[in-house]
Amino acid sequence: MADENSWPSWPVSRPGLTPRELRQLESERRISERFQRSRERGGGPRGRDRRLTREDIVAAAVTVADAEGVEAVSMRRLARDLRAGPMSLYWYVESKDELLDLMMEQVEGEMHYPDPTGDWRADLRVMAELTREVLLRHQWAIELMGTRPPSGPNDARNAERLFGVFFRVGADPHLATRLVATFVTYLHGAVQNDLMEARGQREMDASMSSMTEEEQAALHDEFVRRISESGEYPSIARVAEAGIDPDDPATRDERFEFGLEVVLDGIATRLPR
Repeated sequence: MADENSWPSWPVSRPGLTPRELRQLESERRISERFQRSRERGGGPRGRDRRLTREDIVAAAVTVADAEGVEAVSMRRLARDLRAGPMSLYWYVESKDELLDLMMEQVEGEMHYPDPTGDWRADLRVMAELTREVLLRHQWAIELMGTRPPSGPNDARNAERLFGVFFRVGADPHLATRLVATFVTYLHGAVQNDLMEARGQREMDASMSSMTEEEQAALHDEFVRRISESGEYPSIARVAEAGIDPDDPATRDERFEFGLEVVLDGIATRLPR
């Protein structure tokens, strides 16, 4: 992991906090200040807590977030998982906000965009596939991406290489910023759609688990018949009668690639000649 010790930490935007959450944030701030004063006096962790590292804490936090969501990550929970003292983590990580930045840094490090090659389409395609792969592995991370300045050197390095793709083909800062925003918006939207589709499929499978394949097919045929006979939705009927499932899990990768190519075609029309 890159060294984040000198990297500026930004507070995470958390609108709509409950009174309890606000009290927890204030308590965390007081704890962090107390540990900071102790550090300035030369204090540090003792006993078994000396074996901890920031990398251990971040890895544990990412594991919890992957399994249960980022809301499940707390200093107390991580201390229990790491078999450390309840307050010991504050020697290594000053706050929950800093921990979230460090978690995002690990995610950005897994993406590790390569240096631009000069073939802008190939470069963006590689970056898109890396981003999607990592975000599908760490589904909580998409909620935090793009909400504040770079979380650390890995995040900044990936942003540098993404902007560099457009600067290499002659885009000015204004155009490059717009094109980066368009590209990233497609990636995040596509991943969000993947996650929603997967969740919907799980819910549908659960609700239809007691039905036979014949019963499920009959239900589908009845839906198509009603749509067609109503005469109100001819376009939907045409798609349904063609046997196309817009949310088919088997075509998810293909649909992502198609959408990416459409975005790249659009970007091509905006690049300097």
